[in-house]
Amino acid sequence: MRIGLIADTHDNLPKIEKAIKVFNTKRVSLVLHAGDYIAPFSLSLFKKLKCEYLGVFGNNDGEREGLLKVSEGRIKEAPLIIERDSRKIVLIHELGKLDLKNTNCNLVIFGHTHKSKIRKNNSVLFINPGECGGWLTKRSTVGILDLDSLSIDILKI
Repeated sequence: MRIGLIADTHDNLPKIEKAIKVFNTKRVSLVLHAGDYIAPFSLSLFKKLKCEYLGVFGNNDGEREGLLKVSEGRIKEAPLIIERDSRKIVLIHELGKLDLKNTNCNLVIFGHTHKSKIRKNNSVLFINPGECGGWLTKRSTVGILDLDSLSIDILKI
């Protein structure tokens, strides 16, 4: 199973559109968004995805009611814990707000720093796909995670 990873879209519609094209081309089965969508209008592009998507709120997502409505409830409070292919995944925006003691997870997907990062700590793989919006770093990236091999590709879009 391949999962698309995205974070910090920050209303950059052209970059969101590119990310969705990448996810559809790569035929991911699920997209996980690690927060900071910003405004509800940016979610309209996610309807073009050919798979399910789930996400969590970020620290800059002020219009939560609108985001919930447009996403049809796909955006949740963090941390969001899901299981796919016998893997327990934690989705959160700010890694510093996660208490790993009681999660017993295999993967942690996060955003907030706007910098892509992949690291393994004991048996947990931590992945930040970087910022899709590209406003801060001038580098727009997303991730493609293969759950079978636990390999991750960070793609510049």
